[in-house]
Amino acid sequence: MMRLQVPGYELLTQASSLNYSFSGTGVNVSSALSRFGHEGYLVSRIPSNPLGDAAESYLRKLGISQSFLSRGGSYLGMYFLENGFGARPGRVTYTNRQESSFNTAPEDTYDVDHIARNIDMIHFCGITLAMNDNVRNHMKSLARAVKTNGGTVVFDCNYRPTHWRDGGYAKAKPHYEEMLGLADIVMMNEKDAMLTLGMPTDKCERQEQLMDLIPAVAKKYQISVIAGTHRSINGDNTHSLKGFMYKNQSFTFSELLTFSVYDRIGAGDAYTSGIIHGEVEQFTPKQTVDFAAAASMLAHTIVGDTPMSSVGEVFRAMTERVGDVER
Repeated sequence: MMRLQVPGYELLTQASSLNYSFSGTGVNVSSALSRFGHEGYLVSRIPSNPLGDAAESYLRKLGISQSFLSRGGSYLGMYFLENGFGARPGRVTYTNRQESSFNTAPEDTYDVDHIARNIDMIHFCGITLAMNDNVRNHMKSLARAVKTNGGTVVFDCNYRPTHWRDGGYAKAKPHYEEMLGLADIVMMNEKDAMLTLGMPTDKCERQEQLMDLIPAVAKKYQISVIAGTHRSINGDNTHSLKGFMYKNQSFTFSELLTFSVYDRIGAGDAYTSGIIHGEVEQFTPKQTVDFAAAASMLAHTIVGDTPMSSVGEVFRAMTERVGDVER
């Protein structure tokens, strides 16, 4: 996708210029994992025009391999970002998504068997799942192929009401259930279980709901790891974040982190990347969830969707307070 950001804290109705970059959950996760020392790929289709050339160049700069990237079509999905300030929240306005090269990719665009044989793990997102039946078929075919070849499937629920529109939860549920049945690692919290999956609970507090519902989801869909975050926005406009991870029938929580926010978009992808890195590197659950929470915290301090921190910078954020300028 193309991100078009209003400078500073102006509204679209005020601004006369926009800053652009290329992003999306797949881009963010692949790039973050590349910075953590893994080889990251993007399975997608971009336009056969200068806009596609610019996107491909940007992906190369982020360290993402072009091996599974296809060219075709004429459009790229875009969104406009207005930064929030004080009582006014940030706002994202999507445009041109359904006509994008990715969303109109023909059935035979991706060689799913070839891709599945050449990767160890694949990440899918609920935002992509919301696009259309064509995209959903691509996703499910690729997930099944990766499972068949012994790879690991990661699914981030990432439900967005504006994408599913009226009656969204009912429309989304069967597709989410199918993806959960294929997934080994899942990013979700209690709200996904209650609203998207329609699971009941008699608990009232968020943490109690989480501890009631997440084990049930893991058991029902035979998921190895479920992870996510709880966030609160404080009166001084700082955010507080606590990560969790459910593995081996046990919950592990990160420390509560409180920090200022420069750019919130993409911080959830940074957390996901931290969980994936910890699992690949065989960290303990505590190390993994602390690493992921610190990676997410750092992502809030960097402009743009894409996490830019190295492993060393994340470990430093886990152990050190903010200091003076590094010289």
